[in-house]
Amino acid sequence: MDQNEIRRLEVLARLDTVTDPELDESVTALGFIKDIAIDVAGDVEISFRLPTYWCSANFAYLMTDDMRGAVGALPWVRAVRPRLLDHMYAEAINEGVARGASFKDVFGAEITDDTLEALRLKFLRKSFQRRQEAVLRALLEVSWTPAALVRLRVGELGALVLQAPEWPTLRQRYVEMRTRLARTPLGGDDPAFVTLDGAPLVPERLVAHLETLRAVRLNMEFNGAICRGLLAARESAPDFTTQFPSPPP
Repeated sequence: MDQNEIRRLEVLARLDTVTDPELDESVTALGFIKDIAIDVAGDVEISFRLPTYWCSANFAYLMTDDMRGAVGALPWVRAVRPRLLDHMYAEAINEGVARGASFKDVFGAEITDDTLEALRLKFLRKSFQRRQEAVLRALLEVSWTPAALVRLRVGELGALVLQAPEWPTLRQRYVEMRTRLARTPLGGDDPAFVTLDGAPLVPERLVAHLETLRAVRLNMEFNGAICRGLLAARESAPDFTTQFPSPPP
């Protein structure tokens, strides 16, 4: 394997950490990445396409900026140029991210009162819920009781071994989000499972809590299925951008 292919795989690994904020699925798994070009100086260009021409500009900006940050963390990378393709705001987003501008700097009066970071936090919280449900259900399937689950600490969860092949990934993704959303620095003795407000879970509320988490997951899975279908339909059309030159009214 030559150096260019090694570097391409490293870029893909970093892109796999970038998620669609609404779906909590990676841009690689969703099929958004269309091309990666790397030159000898360490400049990386990433071409990607979203499911529709009029996908939300704030989601598109978040993903574009996150790609730049994730790939830019590689030590050999000199510059990263994410390039959004076939989108109503592609030119503005590509130019803004390239110069490190904020979403408000690029769109100004066109944006809503919600800031981009508030939107990011909203979807991080949904991702937290989806990941927590996956871990809780994995433990319930191997006979953990509600009382034992609510007593579990972060450090204990990190050391816990299950036979299920997907367990290490489920646990890692959840602990990462639990750490990211903690209001104070997270320690090994902190509760492994808390509500969105940071309150420890209690056994008698666990069933209701799981139903809330399930509803969040089903909504995200439904939206993910729609996105995949739209992207597949878009890529099967010979000239999508001329068929839909502007967003619907």
